[in-house]
Amino acid sequence: MGESSSTTTAVMSTNSSPLPAQNPDSPSPPERSPKNPSSLPISGCPTDEPPLPHPPPPPPTRRLPTVRISSEYDSESSAFLNKVSCRVFNGLAKIKAQFQSNRNGDINYPQIGFITKYLSVLYDYEDQNAVVTGSFDVGSRLQVKGVHDVKSRQGDIKLVATMPDPSYKVELGSPVPFAGLPRASLRFPHGEILLEEKEVDEVKRALSVSGLLKNNILNGVCTAQFKDEDLNLRYSYKDEQVTFIPSLSLPSNVLSFAFKRRFGPSDKLSYIYNFNSSYWNAVYKHTFGNDFKVKAGYDSEVRLGWASLWVGKEDEGAKGAPMKVKLQLMLQVPQDNIHATALLFRLKKRWDL
Repeated sequence: MGESSSTTTAVMSTNSSPLPAQNPDSPSPPERSPKNPSSLPISGCPTDEPPLPHPPPPPPTRRLPTVRISSEYDSESSAFLNKVSCRVFNGLAKIKAQFQSNRNGDINYPQIGFITKYLSVLYDYEDQNAVVTGSFDVGSRLQVKGVHDVKSRQGDIKLVATMPDPSYKVELGSPVPFAGLPRASLRFPHGEILLEEKEVDEVKRALSVSGLLKNNILNGVCTAQFKDEDLNLRYSYKDEQVTFIPSLSLPSNVLSFAFKRRFGPSDKLSYIYNFNSSYWNAVYKHTFGNDFKVKAGYDSEVRLGWASLWVGKEDEGAKGAPMKVKLQLMLQVPQDNIHATALLFRLKKRWDL
């Protein structure tokens, strides 16, 4: 027991020996921040492996320019109108060609053109003639435009100035070779005024004034169109269902009116009556979606009834039509000779190669 207690006392005396004094000027050891468990390496997933290299880009492929071909057949003239166009120089220019052909394979009126934003040349092979059209900008608000007929050695040049308000525009133009005063026009939000010289006889020339003025009156638009001594007054009222347009021409005192009635999103009736001649014209239209339309009408002046079917939009080309095919079928029935009834059609197809 005594030996054990002495040994314990010796160990305690050894462990309880005073620590050496610390120098206050010596730097303190850096504190270790606790490790973030999420930053610890996961077993089996080494973090020192370099990332995989990106695959090399594919070699550049030479893209051929898009060629557009369209062919239109008119049964009334029994002729095809063929057009070919292709954009070149990364879309900065376009080359186009067109010609007419008949059932016998004869080619008529061949033309070829080269078109850019500021210059275009159209060459007629049969006439051996070219028409050159060009334009260029002088600053941001001034533009010069010109057209020249090579064979006749005549053309036209005009200068167009746009005001800070784009609804105002001034235009000066003159034929080439120059003859007389240049024509001038001013466009503004409420119309347009045109001043030009006209030839009265071989020697005398007079100043001609024409234009159009319009303004909103009583939920409609009143328009006055004048040229020299002739004046046409027209008032147009339009809402979601009804359009009413009376018109009066002076000094001839010709009075007419147009009436349009929409019965829904797909049905519309149009009617025009002339009080002086008692001629009238009526058209009924029904649409099926955006690409199909049926129209039927009668014209009392030529005493003709007709009906037509449209595939594709009437005022657009074949680009947006189903399968890029535009079709018009028309049945014409003369009132005085029903046996002369004719079925006409026009078909246009476009290919993008």
